[in-house]
Amino acid sequence: MITLNDKVYTCPVDVTLGFIGGKWKLLILFHLHYFTKRSYAEIRDNLPGVSEKMLSQQLKELERDLLIEKNVLTKKPYRVEYALTTAGKSLSPLYEFASEWGINYLKTNGIDYVQDQHLYK
Repeated sequence: MITLNDKVYTCPVDVTLGFIGGKWKLLILFHLHYFTKRSYAEIRDNLPGVSEKMLSQQLKELERDLLIEKNVLTKKPYRVEYALTTAGKSLSPLYEFASEWGINYLKTNGIDYVQDQHLYK
């Protein structure tokens, strides 16, 4: 067993999933990897189905875990921009693998991923 930040993990994979687990975190990290910097609204618009509360919570957790950083652009109106930290960037092989695997799976099942590229803003 591994104890980290008052949590017990069974193995290194469990540790990794503790940081990126759930439906939204890996998608947020991938979008920041792909687009480099994104505002809250841009992240939200690229994640159909995410609630404001869930997105805010996931961003706070990723920031707490030092995988992303928030840069306050203006206080009034409040505008922020998110980007990957060095630790977040170090996960890039995982994002790229997950993306390539998904594309290959879609192709194998006759789904044309390229025609849906307009969905990614």
